[in-house]
Amino acid sequence: MFKKQQSLLAGLLIALIFALGACKSKFEKLKASNDNAKKYKEAIRLYNKKDYSKALELFDGLVQRYRGQEQAEDLYYYYAYTNYKLRDYTSARYHFKTFADTYPSSTRAEECRFMSAYCYYLDSPIFSLDQENTQKAIEALQLFINLYPKSERVAEAGKLIQNLRDKLEQKSYANAKLYLTIGDYQAAVIAFGNSLRDYPDTKYAEEMEFLTIKAQYLYAQKSAEYVQEDRYTQAIVDADQFTEKHPKSTYTNQVADLRKDSDRGIIQTKKILAEAALDSKVAKKIAKKDTVKSQPPSEKGNDNQKIPN
Repeated sequence: MFKKQQSLLAGLLIALIFALGACKSKFEKLKASNDNAKKYKEAIRLYNKKDYSKALELFDGLVQRYRGQEQAEDLYYYYAYTNYKLRDYTSARYHFKTFADTYPSSTRAEECRFMSAYCYYLDSPIFSLDQENTQKAIEALQLFINLYPKSERVAEAGKLIQNLRDKLEQKSYANAKLYLTIGDYQAAVIAFGNSLRDYPDTKYAEEMEFLTIKAQYLYAQKSAEYVQEDRYTQAIVDADQFTEKHPKSTYTNQVADLRKDSDRGIIQTKKILAEAALDSKVAKKIAKKDTVKSQPPSEKGNDNQKIPN
Protein backbone atom coordinates (compact mmCIF):
# COMPACT_ATOMS: atom_id res chain seq x y z
CA MET A 1 0.00 0.00 0.00
CA PHE A 2 2.78 2.38 0.96
CA LYS A 3 4.64 1.61 -2.31
CA LYS A 4 1.49 2.35 -4.33
CA GLN A 5 1.16 5.73 -2.58
CA GLN A 6 4.78 6.51 -3.30
CA SER A 7 4.31 5.64 -6.96
CA LEU A 8 1.18 7.77 -7.16
CA LEU A 9 2.92 10.79 -5.58
CA ALA A 10 5.91 10.35 -7.87
CA GLY A 11 3.62 10.23 -10.87
CA LEU A 12 1.82 13.41 -9.79
CA LEU A 13 5.13 15.17 -9.21
CA ILE A 14 6.40 14.22 -12.64
CA ALA A 15 3.14 15.38 -14.22
CA LEU A 16 3.40 18.70 -12.38
CA ILE A 17 6.98 19.19 -13.52
CA PHE A 18 6.01 18.50 -17.12
CA ALA A 19 3.05 20.87 -16.85
CA LEU A 20 5.23 23.68 -15.49
CA GLY A 21 7.82 22.95 -18.11
CA ALA A 22 5.19 23.12 -20.82
CA CYS A 23 3.95 26.52 -19.56
CA LYS A 24 7.46 27.90 -19.45
CA SER A 25 8.17 26.49 -22.86
CA LYS A 26 5.03 28.14 -24.25
CA PHE A 27 6.07 31.54 -22.88
CA GLU A 28 9.64 31.15 -24.12
CA LYS A 29 8.41 30.12 -27.55
CA LEU A 30 6.19 33.19 -27.73
CA LYS A 31 9.01 35.42 -26.56
CA ALA A 32 11.30 34.04 -29.30
CA SER A 33 8.65 34.26 -32.03
CA ASN A 34 8.07 37.08 -34.50
CA ASP A 35 4.35 37.27 -33.77
CA ASN A 36 4.38 40.78 -32.32
CA ALA A 37 0.60 41.07 -32.20
CA LYS A 38 0.34 37.95 -30.09
CA LYS A 39 3.19 39.13 -27.87
CA TYR A 40 1.45 42.47 -27.40
CA LYS A 41 -1.83 40.81 -26.44
CA GLU A 42 -0.08 38.44 -24.02
CA ALA A 43 1.95 41.26 -22.45
CA ILE A 44 -1.24 43.20 -21.71
CA ARG A 45 -2.87 40.05 -20.32
CA LEU A 46 0.13 39.40 -18.05
CA TYR A 47 0.11 43.05 -16.91
CA ASN A 48 -3.58 42.91 -16.00
CA LYS A 49 -2.89 39.62 -14.23
CA LYS A 50 -0.16 41.47 -12.25
CA ASP A 51 2.57 39.21 -13.59
CA TYR A 52 4.74 42.26 -14.20
CA SER A 53 8.07 40.47 -14.55
CA LYS A 54 6.90 38.39 -17.50
CA ALA A 55 5.01 41.32 -18.99
CA LEU A 56 8.20 43.36 -18.90
CA GLU A 57 10.12 40.66 -20.76
CA LEU A 58 7.64 40.95 -23.63
CA PHE A 59 7.36 44.75 -23.50
CA ASP A 60 11.16 45.07 -23.67
CA GLY A 61 11.18 43.41 -27.05
CA LEU A 62 8.10 45.18 -28.39
CA VAL A 63 8.95 48.82 -27.64
CA GLN A 64 11.41 49.19 -30.52
CA ARG A 65 9.34 47.13 -32.97
CA TYR A 66 6.19 49.22 -32.51
CA ARG A 67 7.94 52.59 -32.67
CA GLY A 68 6.07 54.95 -34.98
CA GLN A 69 3.02 52.68 -35.17
CA GLU A 70 -0.48 53.36 -33.94
CA GLN A 71 -0.14 51.05 -30.93
CA ALA A 72 3.14 52.61 -29.79
CA GLU A 73 1.55 55.12 -27.41
CA ASP A 74 -0.47 52.52 -25.49
CA LEU A 75 2.46 50.15 -25.46
CA TYR A 76 4.87 52.71 -24.02
CA TYR A 77 2.32 53.75 -21.39
CA TYR A 78 2.03 50.14 -20.20
CA TYR A 79 5.82 49.78 -20.40
CA ALA A 80 6.39 52.72 -18.07
CA TYR A 81 3.82 51.46 -15.58
CA THR A 82 5.26 47.93 -15.67
CA ASN A 83 8.61 49.30 -14.47
CA TYR A 84 6.76 51.31 -11.84
CA LYS A 85 4.83 48.25 -10.61
CA LEU A 86 8.16 46.40 -10.30
CA ARG A 87 9.43 49.31 -8.16
CA ASP A 88 12.20 50.12 -10.61
CA TYR A 89 11.62 53.81 -10.08
CA THR A 90 14.77 54.90 -11.91
CA SER A 91 13.62 53.21 -15.13
CA ALA A 92 9.98 54.16 -14.56
CA ARG A 93 10.66 57.87 -14.16
CA TYR A 94 12.74 57.86 -17.36
CA HIS A 95 9.99 56.13 -19.34
CA PHE A 96 7.22 58.31 -17.90
CA LYS A 97 9.19 61.43 -18.86
CA THR A 98 9.93 60.00 -22.30
CA PHE A 99 6.22 59.33 -22.79
CA ALA A 100 5.32 62.91 -21.84
CA ASP A 101 8.03 64.32 -24.12
CA THR A 102 7.15 62.01 -27.03
CA TYR A 103 3.35 62.37 -26.78
CA PRO A 104 2.80 65.91 -25.40
CA SER A 105 -0.73 66.04 -26.86
CA SER A 106 -1.76 62.74 -25.30
CA THR A 107 -4.45 62.75 -22.64
CA ARG A 108 -1.94 60.76 -20.56
CA ALA A 109 0.92 63.28 -20.87
CA GLU A 110 -0.02 65.14 -17.67
CA GLU A 111 -0.33 61.89 -15.73
CA CYS A 112 3.04 60.62 -16.96
CA ARG A 113 4.79 63.93 -16.21
CA PHE A 114 3.47 63.71 -12.66
CA MET A 115 4.43 60.04 -12.34
CA SER A 116 7.97 60.82 -13.47
CA ALA A 117 8.28 63.38 -10.66
CA TYR A 118 6.59 61.01 -8.23
CA CYS A 119 9.18 58.31 -9.00
CA TYR A 120 11.88 60.78 -7.97
CA TYR A 121 9.91 61.32 -4.77
CA LEU A 122 9.79 57.57 -4.10
CA ASP A 123 13.55 57.34 -4.71
CA SER A 124 14.28 60.08 -2.18
CA PRO A 125 16.27 58.43 0.64
CA ILE A 126 16.09 58.94 4.41
CA PHE A 127 17.33 62.35 5.56
CA SER A 128 20.73 61.12 6.75
CA LEU A 129 21.78 60.05 3.23
CA ASP A 130 22.71 62.11 0.17
CA GLN A 131 19.74 64.21 -0.90
CA GLU A 132 20.44 64.64 -4.63
CA ASN A 133 17.26 62.76 -5.58
CA THR A 134 15.30 64.85 -3.09
CA GLN A 135 16.41 68.04 -4.81
CA LYS A 136 15.62 66.55 -8.23
CA ALA A 137 12.20 65.46 -7.01
CA ILE A 138 11.41 68.99 -5.85
CA GLU A 139 12.52 70.38 -9.21
CA ALA A 140 10.47 67.81 -11.15
CA LEU A 141 7.34 68.38 -9.05
CA GLN A 142 7.71 72.15 -9.35
CA LEU A 143 8.08 71.77 -13.12
CA PHE A 144 4.85 69.78 -13.16
CA ILE A 145 3.06 72.55 -11.25
CA ASN A 146 4.42 75.15 -13.68
CA LEU A 147 3.36 73.13 -16.73
CA TYR A 148 -0.08 72.15 -15.40
CA PRO A 149 -1.13 74.89 -12.95
CA LYS A 150 -4.81 73.92 -13.24
CA SER A 151 -4.27 70.20 -12.79
CA GLU A 152 -6.09 68.31 -10.05
CA ARG A 153 -2.70 66.88 -9.12
CA VAL A 154 -1.20 70.28 -8.22
CA ALA A 155 -2.35 70.05 -4.59
CA GLU A 156 -0.78 66.61 -4.22
CA ALA A 157 2.43 67.81 -5.87
CA GLY A 158 2.56 70.70 -3.40
CA LYS A 159 2.21 68.32 -0.45
CA LEU A 160 4.98 66.10 -1.81
CA ILE A 161 7.26 69.12 -2.22
CA GLN A 162 6.61 70.11 1.40
CA ASN A 163 7.46 66.56 2.56
CA LEU A 164 10.74 66.74 0.66
CA ARG A 165 11.59 70.17 2.06
CA ASP A 166 10.89 68.87 5.55
CA LYS A 167 13.46 66.14 4.89
CA LEU A 168 16.07 68.67 3.73
CA GLU A 169 15.30 70.78 6.80
CA GLN A 170 15.82 67.78 9.08
CA LYS A 171 19.12 66.95 7.39
CA SER A 172 20.33 70.54 7.77
CA TYR A 173 19.39 70.51 11.47
CA ALA A 174 21.07 67.14 12.07
CA ASN A 175 24.27 68.19 10.28
CA ALA A 176 24.54 71.35 12.37
CA LYS A 177 24.07 69.39 15.61
CA LEU A 178 26.73 66.93 14.47
CA TYR A 179 29.34 69.72 14.32
CA LEU A 180 28.46 70.63 17.90
CA THR A 181 28.68 66.99 19.00
CA ILE A 182 32.14 66.47 17.50
CA GLY A 183 33.43 69.71 19.00
CA ASP A 184 33.86 71.79 15.84
CA TYR A 185 32.18 74.77 17.45
CA GLN A 186 32.91 77.39 14.79
CA ALA A 187 31.47 75.10 12.11
CA ALA A 188 28.44 74.48 14.34
CA VAL A 189 27.76 78.22 14.73
CA ILE A 190 27.94 78.73 10.97
CA ALA A 191 25.89 75.61 10.19
CA PHE A 192 23.13 76.62 12.60
CA GLY A 193 23.09 80.07 11.01
CA ASN A 194 22.88 78.58 7.52
CA SER A 195 20.04 76.28 8.53
CA LEU A 196 18.05 79.10 10.14
CA ARG A 197 18.57 81.25 7.06
CA ASP A 198 17.59 78.49 4.62
CA TYR A 199 14.60 77.34 6.69
CA PRO A 200 13.35 80.41 8.58
CA ASP A 201 10.08 78.71 9.55
CA THR A 202 11.71 75.51 10.80
CA LYS A 203 10.20 73.83 13.83
CA TYR A 204 13.75 73.51 15.19
CA ALA A 205 14.32 77.30 15.20
CA GLU A 206 14.21 77.91 18.96
CA GLU A 207 16.43 74.93 19.74
CA MET A 208 18.95 75.90 17.07
CA GLU A 209 19.08 79.48 18.32
CA PHE A 210 19.87 78.14 21.79
CA LEU A 211 22.48 75.73 20.45
CA THR A 212 24.05 78.60 18.51
CA ILE A 213 24.66 80.40 21.80
CA LYS A 214 26.09 77.25 23.33
CA ALA A 215 28.36 76.62 20.34
CA GLN A 216 29.48 80.28 20.27
CA TYR A 217 30.34 80.16 23.98
CA LEU A 218 32.33 76.93 23.58
CA TYR A 219 34.03 78.35 20.48
CA ALA A 220 35.12 81.37 22.50
CA GLN A 221 36.20 79.21 25.44
CA LYS A 222 38.47 77.07 23.22
CA SER A 223 39.93 80.04 21.35
CA ALA A 224 43.16 81.88 21.92
CA GLU A 225 42.84 84.62 24.53
CA TYR A 226 43.55 87.43 22.06
CA VAL A 227 40.26 86.69 20.22
CA GLN A 228 38.17 85.46 23.13
CA GLU A 229 36.63 88.79 24.09
CA ASP A 230 35.00 89.30 20.68
CA ARG A 231 33.73 85.73 20.62
CA TYR A 232 32.35 85.85 24.14
CA THR A 233 30.72 89.18 23.29
CA GLN A 234 28.99 87.56 20.34
CA ALA A 235 27.64 84.85 22.66
CA ILE A 236 26.27 87.58 24.94
CA VAL A 237 24.63 89.38 22.01
CA ASP A 238 23.05 86.12 20.85
CA ALA A 239 21.86 85.36 24.38
CA ASP A 240 20.23 88.78 24.77
CA GLN A 241 18.48 88.44 21.41
CA PHE A 242 17.24 84.98 22.33
CA THR A 243 15.84 86.16 25.69
CA GLU A 244 14.03 89.04 24.01
CA LYS A 245 12.61 86.78 21.30
CA HIS A 246 11.71 83.82 23.55
CA PRO A 247 10.92 85.22 27.04
CA LYS A 248 9.18 82.00 28.14
CA SER A 249 11.51 79.50 26.54
CA THR A 250 12.41 76.21 28.22
CA TYR A 251 16.03 77.19 27.52
CA THR A 252 15.83 80.49 29.43
CA ASN A 253 17.87 79.35 32.45
CA GLN A 254 20.56 77.71 30.32
CA VAL A 255 20.84 80.83 28.17
CA ALA A 256 21.21 82.98 31.31
CA ASP A 257 24.00 80.69 32.56
CA LEU A 258 25.84 80.88 29.23
CA ARG A 259 25.57 84.66 29.31
CA LYS A 260 27.03 84.82 32.83
CA ASP A 261 29.82 82.43 31.87
CA SER A 262 30.59 84.59 28.84
CA ASP A 263 30.84 87.68 31.09
CA ARG A 264 33.22 85.78 33.36
CA GLY A 265 35.17 84.64 30.32
CA ILE A 266 35.70 88.21 29.20
CA ILE A 267 36.95 89.21 32.66
CA GLN A 268 39.32 86.25 32.74
CA THR A 269 40.73 86.81 29.25
CA LYS A 270 41.35 90.50 29.98
CA LYS A 271 43.30 89.44 33.05
CA ILE A 272 45.41 86.98 31.07
CA LEU A 273 46.08 89.49 28.29
CA ALA A 274 47.21 92.01 30.92
CA GLU A 275 49.66 89.42 32.24
CA ALA A 276 50.85 88.67 28.69
CA ALA A 277 51.63 92.36 28.17
CA LEU A 278 54.07 92.12 31.07
CA ASP A 279 55.38 88.56 30.56
CA SER A 280 56.71 87.38 27.15
CA LYS A 281 56.41 83.69 28.15
CA VAL A 282 52.68 84.09 28.74
CA ALA A 283 52.37 85.99 25.44
CA LYS A 284 54.09 83.19 23.50
CA LYS A 285 51.91 80.57 25.18
CA ILE A 286 48.60 82.16 24.20
CA ALA A 287 49.85 82.93 20.68
CA LYS A 288 50.05 79.19 19.98
CA LYS A 289 46.46 78.57 20.98
CA ASP A 290 43.89 78.74 18.16
CA THR A 291 40.89 76.73 17.02
CA VAL A 292 39.95 78.25 13.66
CA LYS A 293 38.63 75.61 11.27
CA SER A 294 37.14 75.60 7.79
CA GLN A 295 33.63 76.98 7.41
CA PRO A 296 30.81 74.61 6.47
CA PRO A 297 28.92 75.80 3.40
CA SER A 298 25.17 76.27 3.17
CA GLU A 299 23.20 73.33 1.79
CA LYS A 300 21.35 75.79 -0.46
CA GLY A 301 22.58 78.27 -2.99
CA ASN A 302 25.27 77.94 -5.66
CA ASP A 303 27.98 76.46 -3.47
CA ASN A 304 29.14 73.21 -5.07
CA GLN A 305 30.35 71.86 -1.76
CA LYS A 306 28.00 70.17 0.66
CA ILE A 307 28.01 69.51 4.35
CA PRO A 308 29.18 65.90 4.81
CA ASN A 309 26.47 63.23 5.10
